Amino acid sequence: MKDNQFDKYFSESSLWEKIKKFSKAAGVKVVYAALLLFYVMNDKGVGMKTKISIAAALGYFILPTDAIFDLTPLIGYTDDLGVLIFVLTQVTSNITPEVKENARKKLSDWFGEVNPDELQELENSIN
Repeated sequence: MKDNQFDKYFSESSLWEKIKKFSKAAGVKVVYAALLLFYVMNDKGVGMKTKISIAAALGYFILPTDAIFDLTPLIGYTDDLGVLIFVLTQVTSNITPEVKENARKKLSDWFGEVNPDELQELENSIN
């Protein structure tokens, strides 16, 4: 995203660094949720208010200090996923087939073959 007004909430380089460093620990669902939001935020047809909400959620995901320490096995990313899912439910009308396709492609780049049922389970929880 090229708009500097989001810098206090979110930075694209910080998002990629967090995912690169912790994607395996965070798991497919958390990373997929973050990617869906990232691609919605970068859609030129999405309004500013929606982009700010997404930037705040992704900013929370990036923060090294959040409600539950991210390196805690099994539960460390549950708060992140909760925040991401909450915002996803608010922007569900902006999640186009193209957004899903882009997120799935990037997920495949990082994880290899991904169980589509896991992704569908996340999608069903936000509709």
